[in-house]
Amino acid sequence: MEDKLHEPLILLLFLVLFSSYQLPSSAYTLPDKYFINCGSNINLNITSRTYVGDMNPGLVSFTKQNSYFTNNKQASKTSPALYRTARIFRQKSSYVFKIDRNGPYLVRLHFFGSKKLSAAVFDVLVPGFLLLHNFKLQNSSNTAVIKEFILSIPVSNFSIDFVPQGPSFAFVNAIEVFPAPPGFINDDDKNGYKGILSQPLQTIHRINVGGPTLTPKNDTLLRKWLPDDSYLYHADAAKGSRVLPVKPTYLAPFNQFIAPDLVYMTAKEMNISTTGMVSENINITWSYNVTPNAQHLVRVHFCDIVSSSPSKIRFLLYIGSYLSQEIDPYKRMGRLATPFFVDFVVDSDDSGLMNISIGPDSSSSVKNAFLNGVEIMEMMRESEFVKPKQKSVFVIVGPFLGGLVLVCIFGGLLFIRLRCRKSESVGTSKWPSFTAYKGSAPSNKMSQQSSPSRQGTTNASPVPDLYLGLKIPFFEIQLATSNFDKKLLIGKGGFGNVYRGTLRTGVKVAVKRSEPGSSQGIPEFQTEIMVLFKIRHRHLVSLIGYCDEGLEMILVYEFMEKGTLREHLYNSKLPYLSWKQRLEICLGAARGLDYLHKGATGGIIHRDVKSTNILLDENLVAKVADFGLSKSGPPGHTHVSTFVKGTFGYLDPEYFMTQQLTQKSDVFSFGVVLLEVLCARPAINPTLPREQVNLAEWGMFCKKKGLLDQIVDPSVKAQINPNSLRKFVEIAEKCLQEYGADRPSLSDVAWDLEYALQLQQTAVAREPYDSTTGASSLLRSSIIRRLPSITAEFYSDEMGRLGEAEIGTVFLS
Repeated sequence: MEDKLHEPLILLLFLVLFSSYQLPSSAYTLPDKYFINCGSNINLNITSRTYVGDMNPGLVSFTKQNSYFTNNKQASKTSPALYRTARIFRQKSSYVFKIDRNGPYLVRLHFFGSKKLSAAVFDVLVPGFLLLHNFKLQNSSNTAVIKEFILSIPVSNFSIDFVPQGPSFAFVNAIEVFPAPPGFINDDDKNGYKGILSQPLQTIHRINVGGPTLTPKNDTLLRKWLPDDSYLYHADAAKGSRVLPVKPTYLAPFNQFIAPDLVYMTAKEMNISTTGMVSENINITWSYNVTPNAQHLVRVHFCDIVSSSPSKIRFLLYIGSYLSQEIDPYKRMGRLATPFFVDFVVDSDDSGLMNISIGPDSSSSVKNAFLNGVEIMEMMRESEFVKPKQKSVFVIVGPFLGGLVLVCIFGGLLFIRLRCRKSESVGTSKWPSFTAYKGSAPSNKMSQQSSPSRQGTTNASPVPDLYLGLKIPFFEIQLATSNFDKKLLIGKGGFGNVYRGTLRTGVKVAVKRSEPGSSQGIPEFQTEIMVLFKIRHRHLVSLIGYCDEGLEMILVYEFMEKGTLREHLYNSKLPYLSWKQRLEICLGAARGLDYLHKGATGGIIHRDVKSTNILLDENLVAKVADFGLSKSGPPGHTHVSTFVKGTFGYLDPEYFMTQQLTQKSDVFSFGVVLLEVLCARPAINPTLPREQVNLAEWGMFCKKKGLLDQIVDPSVKAQINPNSLRKFVEIAEKCLQEYGADRPSLSDVAWDLEYALQLQQTAVAREPYDSTTGASSLLRSSIIRRLPSITAEFYSDEMGRLGEAEIGTVFLS
């Protein structure tokens, strides 16, 4: 009897919980404000939304004295009514919106081209951020340009500023500002990155994969989705899937405003042909234009409308050359035709392209893959905020306050001048003008614990006293880089921007500056200083000094004139490296790593050996760089148990599986570099057929089949001595053994490379020295199945930020 009484209560409790799951999405409806028809007193009803004329009182305020409206006479009568008027600003002007609740908001700015308006050049700013810089409407197709942003806005008077550039003007046709649905964007950990909403997101691409163009009429949030066909890398690799005849099934608490039903009702899948016309091994790849060297939030949408019945379909997703993750719809959702999405934070490289690929997992019983939608949003940094130039401050302050400001400025300049005289080692005529750094009170991050909060600790580290001799004042670095002039920017990585600079002593340097105030990179910053302070070697990049003032984390290195090894292997604009030069570079890098392993300090493991971390000086002498992930091995121990860090394509499979780091992990990564040097292609290239994506797998497969000569870089193939090639491939093969115990030490690798160089120079025909005894000349076939970049499972909550150069690292906890 008691159980029967409990049953209704349990049922009631279940219904309450279920209804609470449904509440976030079902309770949301598209708000009525703010939808603004700029430059008009007419209200327009468009796609069930009323765009209110900005001249109607009470809804929104704007700078009237510096603006006027215009009728867009060149817009034809068939043009949307929303774009027949615009508001034009000749001076900095603002729209101000009263925000009555905190949270993420969608902000859209509408611009419509005409001959008159296309001459406008202007910036658009919101508090703390520059949304558009030197924006100019380049639009001759008589269609609207809509810039969409997602911003976290507190309760406040939120302003959008329009700032004309020079003698030009600014304009806008329509503005939308409304709160996003619950759960639309959240700050959860996304492959190791937290705090998404701390910066604006700008939508770059919104793609309906396998389906037609979707207009705002088809989308509850008034979005536009474009078809994917023009972005396909190999069009024959994909085919459209069947269209789902009914609406997809949503599982609570999935937010139905994430994407419209029509996105999930179509897809692209593998074009697996039975005629042999198209290989089933070719991945589907889409290539998108993105901002170079910037962070992006990538959202991929899935809904299995491919399978006719529940199955075990499982496939791999690649983003760029660095991120690989298994997608298992049934592990996530447990049923067919059920939408879900996955978010990633991805760093783009300097190519301006981002490739997204899908391909079957070799361990899956169903050899297929599918994709329904893609969204790419650029993450805009606060440091990109450009303050508009103001007129003299003395115009807006009283006489007494103005005099006080003058005294403060004079005293500050006198202090700086006296300090400069004291530290000046070489006479200079004039300093270039720059804005002094403004930050919090000086602090020393070397004395802080490695925590994201960057809070000081009472347990002070002895590091500050030990490394004070390397400290460089911030104003010296400003001087060396002309206040971080963009013209001196030579690279960008996960730690921050890299600038070319010249110290007042005349020494050329590379200056690596973290984003001021960033909570990321503190452990790498500390490790780099501690490692490079102890070591000096011809084939290791030298640390000149560091700066740790206020919110700054800056590393100053010797300048490497010729850049990275990767640039010389792939960049067609640079002269190709001869085979002899490549051997000398590999030999130098091996000697540098060997010193790291066995030098005076002993036991330092680099942990991120790759072609972008091997730099070349003006004489093409190789030097290993970037020691931020380095780890010291405890004396008397064979390994260090630690979280997995490294770069896809270079990651030691044994280290990945056991989380036990050894010096042989560096050896494996160096073996991948050797294949890069031989083949002049990236370690991971998802645009290639599936069996060729991973260079280590593909290279060793070709070696086993006797086909390695077919993948040698054509630019050097004719010059390589066969004996030198044979020896070089043997070295790479030994480095890429599955188990660390079977790999040679780096001193043995250096010995063998020196012998390969001698064979190339003298063609000496004698029995080569074998640095490893008992090692098989052929890799076990199981290696092909166990390299992590293809077959390992990576979950979004286990991965760190991904990217290239200093990006491209994996963090598995």
